[in-house]
Amino acid sequence: MTPSGSRAPATRRAAELRDQIQRANRAYYLEDNPSISDAEYDRLFRELQQLERDQPQLRTPDSPTQRVGAAPASALTKHRHLQPMMSLANAFDTDELRAWHERNLRLIPKTADSAFVTELKIDGAAVNLTYTNGRLTTGATRGNGIIGEDVTPNLRTIHDVPLVLPADDVPPLMEIRGEVYFPLTTFARVNRLREAQGDPPFANPRNSAAGSLRQLDSAVTGKRRLRLFAFHIEVLEGQRPVSSQWDALELLSAWGFQVERHRERLATLDDVIDHIPTLEALLPTLPFQADGVVVKLDRLDLWPELGAIGGREPRWAVARKFAPEVAVTRLRNIKINVGRTGALNPYAELEPVELGGVTISNATLHNELLIAEKDIRIGDWVEVVRAGEVIPQIIGPLPDKRDGTETPFEPPAACPACGTAVERPPDEIMRYCPNVACPGRTLEAIVHFASRGAMDIRGLGYERVRQLLDAGLIEDVADLYHLTVDQLLPLERFARQSAEQLVAAIDASRSQPLSTLLFAIGIRHVGTMAARVLAREFVTLQHLQSAGDEALSDVPGIGPTIADAVTSFFAQERNRRLLDRLREAGLTLEEPQDAGGEGPLAGSIYIVTGTLPTLSRSEAVARIEGAGGKVTGSVSKKTTTVVAGESPGSKLDKARTLGIEVIDEDELLRRLGAAT
Repeated sequence: MTPSGSRAPATRRAAELRDQIQRANRAYYLEDNPSISDAEYDRLFRELQQLERDQPQLRTPDSPTQRVGAAPASALTKHRHLQPMMSLANAFDTDELRAWHERNLRLIPKTADSAFVTELKIDGAAVNLTYTNGRLTTGATRGNGIIGEDVTPNLRTIHDVPLVLPADDVPPLMEIRGEVYFPLTTFARVNRLREAQGDPPFANPRNSAAGSLRQLDSAVTGKRRLRLFAFHIEVLEGQRPVSSQWDALELLSAWGFQVERHRERLATLDDVIDHIPTLEALLPTLPFQADGVVVKLDRLDLWPELGAIGGREPRWAVARKFAPEVAVTRLRNIKINVGRTGALNPYAELEPVELGGVTISNATLHNELLIAEKDIRIGDWVEVVRAGEVIPQIIGPLPDKRDGTETPFEPPAACPACGTAVERPPDEIMRYCPNVACPGRTLEAIVHFASRGAMDIRGLGYERVRQLLDAGLIEDVADLYHLTVDQLLPLERFARQSAEQLVAAIDASRSQPLSTLLFAIGIRHVGTMAARVLAREFVTLQHLQSAGDEALSDVPGIGPTIADAVTSFFAQERNRRLLDRLREAGLTLEEPQDAGGEGPLAGSIYIVTGTLPTLSRSEAVARIEGAGGKVTGSVSKKTTTVVAGESPGSKLDKARTLGIEVIDEDELLRRLGAAT
């Protein structure tokens, strides 16, 4: 036992060490201005570690030693948020911003009495921090807004995240919402290091921040030096400590969180509109990526009265998006990528140009018809835009800069991956490689199968798939389920932990439902919606395989084009063998059945077409299905209701011809019981 006389000096020394290390951390991580040498920092840190080992009672929750050191996890666990993390509606211009405010005034006239708070919209990864009696207990990603992933050890490595709040009067249970981001200078430094080590550079700061948060080893996250801005307090127990959003931001700052420093409280919406150009002009000088301004009503008492649209989009806030950043560069060449269905997709090879904090060297061109319509030529100077998308797009050429050396694009007659003569089906704008064994198609098919929207096999991207194909370990997706750790270990950049993680991720994908598998295996014309409809209708793969054209076409939302594609897929011996091997590998080839038949929309078959004012298509579908209705992808005589937004297209015309009911989003929300 430690003599009581020695405890006081040890307690004082531990407090001194914590203070010195925390000040050094702030100077190094937050101010990018180291105050002591690395050797001195290591000496202080080791001394504190030793003190805490010798006298565990000296180890406090906010000790710097508690930020790092957790053993790598084998997988991320799910975390249900105590309150849903909602997503903001977008306003792309002043008219849409005014329309947002006018809708709120109609709902709650006293909204006119509230000021507004503006904050730069950080382009990063949203997180949720749970504090119990002032101590950080859980940190999670946003996920789908209801359930995220527990990344507490990784968030503890971010020095903007207080482990203990320095106040005695904090609510006993609350969630702090924030945005984790990659500072641009740090992102550039990490990419230089990766390239020096022979690793591919990260694509962009936003995706890299999200990926860094989801690392299984918190030491990897810690090395990336991520940052966090806090922006919201959600009190679950106790009294709300403030009555305005402005005061909430000030309180977060007092608690030790970093808060976006360009925030403003403005009296009127006109003041907000006048202020937005000032914020947009800051973009080139910011140390982080931002893609707009978040505008919130300052009065917190109005928030629950206004509520949320569909329970997902708060009415009390909106994101006023900035105009997309545009760059000008030269189009070096137009190349072809072979897709998983054999489609030949043209893309632009550009002279590298900075755009949104990232060096861009490629851009999508969609199809050869678009190239012809825009008269895009090899050698042109072109305008490139990212508009928040991962893949940049070419707006068009700058004809005035042409010098006569530019050449028109000539579509290929043979597949660039295998040399097979390409085909162009009637009434289609795409050319296709018909060779089912084409290596380009195989690569894309396996990457698609493993992607997050499909079987969700984490860690199996292009580089890994190429590596497995080149090593002869796989030839198709069924081979994935026979990979072993011992097979992976001899491959470059495969340590035992990464090999075990990949095998575990593949194994976990066996339990994906039939709808996910149908989308993942790449049946032409079968997207996520058609896959869900087919799986829900036929329940098992065996029943689906035995269905003929007529049975498929009778399914609401499955027209002759999809029916033909499905029967053609199952008619090929190669595909039947693949499915048999997936069955033997233990994949789930059935669709879970819910109770069904319950809810205000039970028995109804809906179509959602066009752009709705507030709900995304996926949100509208989820709400309808949650209320007992069915949603299909095409209009038929069995369709009961069409929900139409802007630019609905031919589906609306067909619905009117058939005399089918047509409603707007407001009516849908009323039926769902979500409208106020």
